[in-house]
Amino acid sequence: MDINRRDFLQIAMALGLIGTVGGGTNLFAGEAGKAKIKNLTFTDIVDFEAKGKATLLHICDLHAHIKPLYWREPSTLISAKNLVGTPGFICGESFEKYYDIKAGSVDQYFDTYNNFEALAKKFGKMGGIAHMKPIIDHVKKERGDKNVLLLDSGDTWQGTAVALKTDGAAIVDAQNYLGVDVMVGHWEFTYGKERVMELIEKLNGEFISQNVIDNDPFSDEFEELIFPPYTIKEVGGAKIGIIGQSFPFTSTANPKRFTEGWSFALRHESLQAYVNELRKEKKVDCVVVLSHDGFSVDQELAKKVTGVDFILSGHTHDPSPKPIVVNDTVILIAGSHGKYVGRLDIEFKDKKVAGYNFKLMPVASNLIPADKAGEKLVADAYKPFDKELNEVLGTTKGLLYKRDTFYSTFDALIGQAIQDKVKSDIVFTPGYRWGTTLIPGDKILKDNVYEMTAITYPEVYTFDLKGSVIAKLMEDIADNVFNENPLLQQGGDMSRLTGASYSIKIAAKSGKRISDFMIGGKPIDLKKTYRVSSWGGNLQSAGENLDKETPAVYEVVSDYIRKQKVIDISMKSNVKVLDYDCGCPSKGAKC
Repeated sequence: MDINRRDFLQIAMALGLIGTVGGGTNLFAGEAGKAKIKNLTFTDIVDFEAKGKATLLHICDLHAHIKPLYWREPSTLISAKNLVGTPGFICGESFEKYYDIKAGSVDQYFDTYNNFEALAKKFGKMGGIAHMKPIIDHVKKERGDKNVLLLDSGDTWQGTAVALKTDGAAIVDAQNYLGVDVMVGHWEFTYGKERVMELIEKLNGEFISQNVIDNDPFSDEFEELIFPPYTIKEVGGAKIGIIGQSFPFTSTANPKRFTEGWSFALRHESLQAYVNELRKEKKVDCVVVLSHDGFSVDQELAKKVTGVDFILSGHTHDPSPKPIVVNDTVILIAGSHGKYVGRLDIEFKDKKVAGYNFKLMPVASNLIPADKAGEKLVADAYKPFDKELNEVLGTTKGLLYKRDTFYSTFDALIGQAIQDKVKSDIVFTPGYRWGTTLIPGDKILKDNVYEMTAITYPEVYTFDLKGSVIAKLMEDIADNVFNENPLLQQGGDMSRLTGASYSIKIAAKSGKRISDFMIGGKPIDLKKTYRVSSWGGNLQSAGENLDKETPAVYEVVSDYIRKQKVIDISMKSNVKVLDYDCGCPSKGAKC
């Protein structure tokens, strides 16, 4: 797809390629520069040095966001001291230094929270399938359709109203439109086993996973694989084996009822066996693991499994502009919410990988002309629900964002709404990493509320819980989030609390991290029984005196916004970190 001069000038100015009011590097000054602008095509925008004949395009963690959106990266991203400042646990200034990102650039906007509001006004929204498609089509046109694969690391079918209301069907239509060839899953499984199989039938591509097996002793398929473990594709004259790795903690991170009879685990031993099979028996030229383990987990996996050329990771939503290499395995990840399409070109020699080039291509949707067929697909998918989803519930005075280790304003809004309705002492909101961002002054649509809460188990539960149970629960969550071993982390952030506050020392021993725990402004009483509300988890199973009423979280939040009209949420966290002086420390936990 070529872009005309007028379109390019708009893009070039926004990207700082030519002089703007705010300055920027003038790469196209003078007569030679003017001539270059006149002849520039979409290839110059993606600015990729092709290599070899095979190309793998990669997307991950779309979370059903088929329309453009704003998405702010975290301003607090903290883990155990040995992991902080390493890929997967970098944000803000640390991210900029690690990847050499310039202030005011599109990379700063897409990859960090710095200057987010100003850059949002400059660059506009991100993602959207109608804007991803021109990038994909261009690469296929450049390389040849048979020399390109589009791989999807999962968390694709869930996360928006249109996904929830069509039981994932609208999102599979979007995948087929984009041309997804192979995928794995995680939140996909929350539609239930039967629906997952129906959607796989609808998908034009393949769904693979080597780490999901039948564990029902009464089943004829007991201990057999649920999905094909791998697929072999001929790409650019090379034989590429792709092994699927779905989220290994699905049955603990999400309600078991959705996948009863299926067993999930990392299963690196069987992964090694399939790598060996592909190498020795199938004689492939390259082994790729299409993964939803999480970026840091995949780095550990590469230490345990040999013979893997590339891991295309997902789950933790990390943008990583440069590859991570562990024991000769190259690990790549492409952000989240459709912000990026990752491009990996591979060169082969003597039936082995001889070289590669990689780049994250930003889907700056306000700057890339939309594909008309994609716009129609999105409009048709949303049309039956437009009346409900386009309702203006209110406006936001400040920034409403999601991603953070401890606290976010959108989660605070959800907690306030629940507490207002049921008058509980404390509200637990899960540390999900998907959603959207609204900038100050934005209207809050019903659609935006769904973008933060659209799950297949939206019930808000209210029940009694002892203070001692609450305290232990928070320590257990901290053990998961801040474990020194990435293989023992499940990839979520800390549960958000409303009606409570606490201090935390990340480096403290297990069970001893949290102090100054306050509920309702008073120190937690371990013997007292508190009224607790929660959603999106299984905490209610530990409680007593469960309310009969279990309203859907998106209705509770919508009602609250309608009543308040103007939402003004503080940016100040209710969590104090004792052993870090900033939210984005560099390696060694230095600020």
